[in-house]
Amino acid sequence: MTLGGAGLWMALAGPSAAPPPAVLTLDQPASPAAPGATAVSLDKFRYMEPLTAVPELPFMDGEGRRVDLSEFKDRLVLLNLWATWCAPCVKEMPALDRLQAQLGGPGFQVVALSVDRGGKDQVQPFYQRTGVKNLALYLDPSSASMQTLKLRGLPTTLLVDQEGRELGRIEGAVEWDSPEVIAFLRKHMGHGGGPNRDSRGGVVKTGG
Repeated sequence: MTLGGAGLWMALAGPSAAPPPAVLTLDQPASPAAPGATAVSLDKFRYMEPLTAVPELPFMDGEGRRVDLSEFKDRLVLLNLWATWCAPCVKEMPALDRLQAQLGGPGFQVVALSVDRGGKDQVQPFYQRTGVKNLALYLDPSSASMQTLKLRGLPTTLLVDQEGRELGRIEGAVEWDSPEVIAFLRKHMGHGGGPNRDSRGGVVKTGG
């Protein structure tokens, strides 16, 4: 199933008077882009238990080269699925760019995977207009990744451990370079996977 902006819908975020929703979902017509889309906090992060390997997920880079997540083995990967027509996605892109600048390297990688039908011709000008400088172009113009990963809406971000397993996911725009999120990611960069555990052996979650 190929999905485009005109075929998307919004998840209910509360009463009609509430701010624009944080997630653009896939069962109602999309409303106009709203820069005031509400950010979500880490208490919405849902851990994957048990840990599950991320399915094979081929996509392209900005040069048209086929890429797979296995290329990022031994790094903690923040896999963000987004599109230029998705207001909550647009809202969080500057923070994702700053996050990559701050943490990106041998131990961490932001993979911002666009599902725009227009591919590079649509995403590259968006990066230029918005001043995104640290995120590489990763493209899935067929939107196949949305079905493979069983997404419910955009943006959805998966945290993938150093062994290619999904630690969990969060739906909605996040302030990715906030101190809370940076601390959360640094904890996961320090070990090979699985939820953080407290000194008593219990799972420490951020909520949800």
